[in-house]
Amino acid sequence: MSPSDPILATPAPSRLQLPPGDWPSLLDGLCARFPRIDRAQWVGRFARGRVQDAQGRALAPDHPWQVGLEIVYFREVADEPVIHFAEAIVHQDAELLVADKPHFLPVTPAGGYVRETLLARLVARTGNPDLVPLHRLDRLTAGLVLFSTRPASRDAYQRLFRERRIEKVYEALAPALPQVAFPLERQTRLVPGEPFFRMAEVTGEPNARTRIEVIERTGPVWRYRLHPVSGRKHQLRVHMAGLGAPILGDDLYPELRADAPAGVPLQLLANELAFDDPFTGERRTFSSGLSLHL
Repeated sequence: MSPSDPILATPAPSRLQLPPGDWPSLLDGLCARFPRIDRAQWVGRFARGRVQDAQGRALAPDHPWQVGLEIVYFREVADEPVIHFAEAIVHQDAELLVADKPHFLPVTPAGGYVRETLLARLVARTGNPDLVPLHRLDRLTAGLVLFSTRPASRDAYQRLFRERRIEKVYEALAPALPQVAFPLERQTRLVPGEPFFRMAEVTGEPNARTRIEVIERTGPVWRYRLHPVSGRKHQLRVHMAGLGAPILGDDLYPELRADAPAGVPLQLLANELAFDDPFTGERRTFSSGLSLHL
């Protein structure tokens, strides 16, 4: 593939274990599972051998849909938009890479982005195809993302996240709440909302917890420090909106804003990561070099 080719492929394939379904062929099932991808695009991927089994063998479009079969496929995007914001490497060693992600840059391939992602940029920059993000940030959120640099030690660091032994601190700019006593902890139950990409607070046993402090309380906009105890999708955005102070630039909460101005960054920053290294026991703390501005 030449550099001028308008079709840009991700440096690493996506994996899918085929779920239950009565589709007669692999092509039919994939078209049903991914309705946003045109059927002709799937046909082209098959023709170029970019839909494979777990052993890397190309699959045919008429291959039967087999529940449980693991396939890999290479995402492609035509005319991918360029994101004119640069990432920075905060730290790099034999096991970990810590990157500062700018606003608007996805961490991994999603939607219309494949090459313009933090993962793809870092793989190209470091020459390390084994890079894997250990957690995610929303595309609109800026700040620290921790990557594993090699498979041998990956599970030990992933376990820190599974067991909630990573301390994460965020900053946010949001409307003042002079009537609310801080610090506070917000505990609510979050479930998928409407449309499907939003989350909603409902009654029931809490599954999302955030500690909230005020760093600076000057004028109509305050600077908040957010400590997510759990890691639910859009948790910080939903909790701030639920308090009556939606984060500035948020086009999803408390309501979906179809008229939100394009290019306005969400004023949310993943500012600090801290943990005890699972191999050395050393306390490791990383801070973002980015900042939020009105």
